[in-house]
Amino acid sequence: MAEYAFKELEPRWQRHWDEVGLGKADIDSEKPKFYCLMMFPYPSGDLHVGHGRNYIIGDTLVRHRLMKGYEVLSPMGWDAFGLPAENAAIKRNIHPAEWTRRNIQAMKSQFHAWGILYDWSREITTCDPSYYKWTQWVFCRLMDAGLIYRKEAPVNWCGGLCQTVLANEQVVDGLCERCGSEVGKRNLEQWFCRITDYAQRLLDDIERLEGWPEQVRNIQRAHIGRSEGAIVRFRVAETGTELPCYTTRPDTLWGVTYFCVAPEHPVVEEAIARAHPAKRAEIEAFRERVSRQTNVEREKTKEGVDSGLTVINPVNEERVPLYLANYVLMGYGTGAVMAVPAHDQRDFEFSRAKGLPVRVVIQDPAQELSAERLEAAYEGNGPMVDSGPFDGTPAGPGSEGVAKVIDWLEAEGKGERSVQFRLHDWCISRQRYWGAPVPVIHCPACGPVRVPDEDLPVLLPELEDFRPKGRSVLESVESFMNTSCPACGGAARRDPDTLDTFVDSSWYFLRYPNPDLEDRPFDRDVVARWLPVHQYVGGREHARGHLLYSRFVTKALSDLGELPFDEPFEKLFCQGMLGMMSYRSDEKGWVSWREIQRDAGGNPVPVLVDGKPKVDDKGRAIFLHEDGSEVRAEYFKMSKTRLNIVSAGEMGETWGVDTQRLYTLAVGPAELDAEWSEQGVVGYHKFLRRVLNTVSELAPQVQDAPGEVDADALSPAVRDLRRLAHQTIERVDRGLELDAEGNFGFHTAIASIITLEHGFGALPADASPADRAAVREALELLAKLLAPFAPHLAEELWQRHLGHGETIFRSRWPEPDPAALKQDTVEIAVQIQGKVRDRVRVPADADEATLRPIVLEREKIKPALEGKTIKKFVVVKNRLVNIVAV
Repeated sequence: MAEYAFKELEPRWQRHWDEVGLGKADIDSEKPKFYCLMMFPYPSGDLHVGHGRNYIIGDTLVRHRLMKGYEVLSPMGWDAFGLPAENAAIKRNIHPAEWTRRNIQAMKSQFHAWGILYDWSREITTCDPSYYKWTQWVFCRLMDAGLIYRKEAPVNWCGGLCQTVLANEQVVDGLCERCGSEVGKRNLEQWFCRITDYAQRLLDDIERLEGWPEQVRNIQRAHIGRSEGAIVRFRVAETGTELPCYTTRPDTLWGVTYFCVAPEHPVVEEAIARAHPAKRAEIEAFRERVSRQTNVEREKTKEGVDSGLTVINPVNEERVPLYLANYVLMGYGTGAVMAVPAHDQRDFEFSRAKGLPVRVVIQDPAQELSAERLEAAYEGNGPMVDSGPFDGTPAGPGSEGVAKVIDWLEAEGKGERSVQFRLHDWCISRQRYWGAPVPVIHCPACGPVRVPDEDLPVLLPELEDFRPKGRSVLESVESFMNTSCPACGGAARRDPDTLDTFVDSSWYFLRYPNPDLEDRPFDRDVVARWLPVHQYVGGREHARGHLLYSRFVTKALSDLGELPFDEPFEKLFCQGMLGMMSYRSDEKGWVSWREIQRDAGGNPVPVLVDGKPKVDDKGRAIFLHEDGSEVRAEYFKMSKTRLNIVSAGEMGETWGVDTQRLYTLAVGPAELDAEWSEQGVVGYHKFLRRVLNTVSELAPQVQDAPGEVDADALSPAVRDLRRLAHQTIERVDRGLELDAEGNFGFHTAIASIITLEHGFGALPADASPADRAAVREALELLAKLLAPFAPHLAEELWQRHLGHGETIFRSRWPEPDPAALKQDTVEIAVQIQGKVRDRVRVPADADEATLRPIVLEREKIKPALEGKTIKKFVVVKNRLVNIVAV
């Protein structure tokens, strides 16, 4: 039995791949091209097996395409600027540049240990001036095109460790996604990208993203949030100020009983100016309280205060009270909302809380609605009532009534059709240190002037004190701030903000083909040959952020003539997360999974009550800690906080990298979350040992076998093995390509390889030359099919045991032989009335005439049909027979 010395062989083959330049791409190659990109990571320096799934998936595809004959570009870099590095550096009292450098080295070592093939000659780091020079160039191009502007706006502000503006996507349940602190609102001068100018194109072109998961496409559709409706011109009764309001339901205008504006709306100042002192204080207190709420919190709650003003409804000239409401946002529509309690649930609940009237203007065809008896808003379709000239008109979302009312509003000069988007412009300013400086100079005479291309990059100064100060850190660095205006030459000040790291990552995929260019960010002709990226791999949590921003920047650069394409990623695969059971008690807090008692099979020992496993009031199972105390179990994604991680180094040391790779890919469908199990790891490690033993035992017996297989001279057992081997080629190929739903089948491909390994048996000493040739072919196929998944062992088999002199990854991927796939007999199911009663081996492709006498004479079938008449004898070729008898 061969020794599986993975600790020795894995680093040996990694060195070999480095020596032969296996991961290096020839950018000028004439071969078909495959640009495979894994989302580049923030360099945290701390990788566990859960992190590996993304990179292992990508490397599996890379190795498969190399063997398929593609020129493969598989680069890697580092999303190195931003809050995580800066916060970690503050915590450890070192400079973020040093923290980042250390972590990059640690992560590169881990990638190498995983056997990931990257072209490290193309490595990029976003905090390197040679990279962020071109991030600033992208900013300048967008600014030249009018796609960047500066304004004062209420923004999300992390008041905790981060002390900076956060994008909406960086606020989770009212908390900063980075440090967990509460997020409030501040009014600040900020830089914005006009991504809303591209809202319709971004939405329309989702239909072109056929290689993207439907879930991600739907997330982007919802985030862009297109709606069609009307702008209706309400006005303040006391002042005559026009209050335009956007609505998707103009058919409900006659049911308006109050009107709401965002607390930040300009009309609120009119209300304050006209209010008596007590009302003024009430309004100002409400505005102050709402200013500390995030948009998420505001949309979840329903708070409001009467402004003291009234608003005139243009369709019937009725006056209704004007409220300030926290759930109305200035960033959507016009910051004003008409309220129809009878036909909108949020308005209904608000009206009941405030004692405001309810008026039914759309009747339920099934039962007559009465405002007094309503217990919830009626949001269905029905005829309009009490709606002036539109009584009886069919109403409801997308109805005839909506269209007719809009026509009438336009004809009467009371409103007009409008399309609105939920998408907001992208705030790209940050007040922290660790980022690319905004390349703008503020001149008293000329205003904001972008830095000329020849003066880029604007270098980030090296500071000892870079801690957040509640304002832009660079603002106090006079040597950085003081400069001259590039337009007039006068004294000027630099912009003190740094760029959101999403700007860094919005274009990085364009840099990899030519990472050393000094006079431009990318070569247009080269990226035209290599992009869009053929396969992008990363998490679906980036749907609203990085993936959307990259699409926007690519479209903008295309419009500016810089790119010959306008979508960055042809295909996208989003992997699920790996998790483990986590254990916790009120006394101990989180405890490591290693501290849980285990039975002889390695399973956690449950607490039993009356012989049944104990659970808590939330249904969580209770297990025994090693000290005998009870802990409750719950599944979570891997996390250092919950102590449910397996470090990559520990895994490689104990079981080997190929075992981790194989288990990661085989644990379940790669698009779904999966639970990491040590027992499962052990099983796949044993499988790799079996493969090694099979090849090491059989290879010496077939080393002098003929090169060609004489298919006609094979024994039945070897013919079956050869058929299985060629069937496995088909199955593995299918698993390594996206299916109709946009998913890979790595787990099914690996299952088929396991089946193939089981198909090998002992080879008789007097085996014929034909049999020995076929067995050698099957061994080579086993190694090749295993290679993308467990590359180190496959290389060992290929070169050390099967005697090849060059890496397996420069051998051709096998093609199934149609003749080998042909079967003389097949096993089919025999059903009676749709229920399986027997299985029988029959001639391949047999028709009804052949099958009838075989099936009807079967011992399990004859008694079941006795006394019955066969009405149907249905044949599904090579699969089943279904007999219908009465």
